[in-house]
Amino acid sequence: MIEGLLQPSHLILVLIVPLLLFVFPLWRILAKAGYPASLSLLAVFPLLGWFILLWLAFSEWPIERAAARK
Repeated sequence: MIEGLLQPSHLILVLIVPLLLFVFPLWRILAKAGYPASLSLLAVFPLLGWFILLWLAFSEWPIERAAARK
């Protein structure tokens, strides 16, 4: 029963699914907000991902600051 749990296809799913469902959309959001998009790679770690989302939700975005100066 245990021998079927650690297949290479499971490892691929564990790596690819979070990238597609969480990191890639966060990459796009951070880039559009004016932050370094590479911060989204920290979202692979669950707790850091939540902190990034909270920080993004409640902070003033650089793009907002640039628009306010105009």
